[in-house]
Amino acid sequence: MKSRSREGNTRFRLVLTLGLAVVLPALALIVVSFQHVKSIQRNKKVEAIIHRDFQYVLSTSAKKISSKAVELADQARACFPSENDSDDEKRKKFELLLQNSPWVSQVVLFDARKGVVFESQPGSMSEKEITDANKMYSGWLGLEGSFLVGQMRKKNKPMTWFSGESVTPNGPVYVTTAVFSMPEASGEHPILGVVSFDSKYLKEKFFPELLTELTSQKFSGDPGGDEQALHELSPQESEHQDERLAIEVYPADAQKGEPDRPLAVSPGWSGGKPEVNYTLDDPFRGLALGIRFQGTTAEAIGRRFVVQSFLILGVLSLLMIGGLVLTYRSVNKQVALARLKSDFVSNVSHELRTPLALIRLYAETLELGRINTAEKKNEYYSIIRKESERLTALINNILDFSRIEAGAKEYDFRETDIAELVRTTLDSYRFQIEQQGFALEEQIDPGIPAVTVDREAIARALVNLVNNALKYSDSEKFLAVRLYRDKSLLKLEVSDRGIGIERHEQTRIFDKFYRTCDPLVHNTKGSGLGLSLVRHITHAHGGNVEVESTPGRGSKFTLSLPLAQQPGSA
Repeated sequence: MKSRSREGNTRFRLVLTLGLAVVLPALALIVVSFQHVKSIQRNKKVEAIIHRDFQYVLSTSAKKISSKAVELADQARACFPSENDSDDEKRKKFELLLQNSPWVSQVVLFDARKGVVFESQPGSMSEKEITDANKMYSGWLGLEGSFLVGQMRKKNKPMTWFSGESVTPNGPVYVTTAVFSMPEASGEHPILGVVSFDSKYLKEKFFPELLTELTSQKFSGDPGGDEQALHELSPQESEHQDERLAIEVYPADAQKGEPDRPLAVSPGWSGGKPEVNYTLDDPFRGLALGIRFQGTTAEAIGRRFVVQSFLILGVLSLLMIGGLVLTYRSVNKQVALARLKSDFVSNVSHELRTPLALIRLYAETLELGRINTAEKKNEYYSIIRKESERLTALINNILDFSRIEAGAKEYDFRETDIAELVRTTLDSYRFQIEQQGFALEEQIDPGIPAVTVDREAIARALVNLVNNALKYSDSEKFLAVRLYRDKSLLKLEVSDRGIGIERHEQTRIFDKFYRTCDPLVHNTKGSGLGLSLVRHITHAHGGNVEVESTPGRGSKFTLSLPLAQQPGSA
């Protein structure tokens, strides 16, 4: 009872240590992670992160679009004629500028003293439209020229923009115009240049090319500086790096009423409302950028992230529970093994004391001279010898087990008359068998050929099986040993009519230290090593050991050895 109590206390302490050191921290981490994922789901944090990244992408894209437009305007400005050029020279330079700049629809040079020089792309305007344009620019710049020059002097770049939709017979078109101050200009003498972007070029080439470029490359996540270079990493890299983006340009007023009237879209835009909008400033005031994923949404990505997180937490929880169960089973196994080892030491001690006590008793009796007849003395000498042999067999079992555990057990295979070996082994134990009241039945076929075995190991296996039969036969004391040939196998059977073995225990009885649950087994001292050694010896000879047993009706152990056994070692 004390041993059971100590075993229970040891198991409880180990499980408690496991819980405090491993399970509770892991469980706390999983619970915190679960609550964190719930918070992400509730507050839509993934969508918020994606939308923040979208906002960054759009702001960077807007800067690149604006920079491209200003760059084109600067290129045109650099080709403008000077104040001192004649009207013919000015027109020739404008014609060359229009020829080399398909994105320019109209150019104007306004000089408050010399008037207006106006040119447009050939064939784009009628004579009446050209006349009306001249009058419009003369009147507008004549009135606003000085004011515009004064305003532009306050800027780093002497340029301003006028943008918006213009109604034409073919429908509304978007137009943007750059107005810049010429170097010779002053407040009293305004000289202005005007470059108007071609609306068709903007819609069919300028915006589509830029949007394709913007969605085919990834932006740096470092928002440092005004100019953003294109790099290999994007700000959304960590959350949605495998998703492709789509961007559209559309009139800003379409955010409220006309979401399906884009000016230009990038490849992959499948329609619908953008997830994030960004209103453009000069030079494209009145337009807006919209962005979304191709084929999915931020909400869908957020749901997928939450589901994946819950799945991961679920798998981790299952792994933790599985690990806890396996650890608990391992702890139980180790505690049970420790108990079995403790019982083994106790049982071996008893097994050693019994033959030693008998040897000492008979030796002291002989030494004191209390036995007078030679017949009685010979009987005592025989008992001392047989108990010594029994003691030797037990010690050999323990030594063999120790060698097997250390992987150092070797066998001495020699050609052996196994029939003679079985007879000799049984003869050496016949006294013990008869003394315990057992009826011994031997059946040894005379025609069995010699086989290559380790004599000592086979004898030990037989002795262990005989000892088991003697220990666990409480009512009908019968022992049968049979040696015969079955085709290419040599079979050695040891049968008894003892307590038998339950079916579910028949595979475990060959494990080291294992003893069945029968009360007779626990009340009978034993080491729990005998059958384990029998199995190891049989396997080392290339054979197998089997058991047939019925509870209450006895057991039969059969060693099967190949007749053509070759020498080797375990």
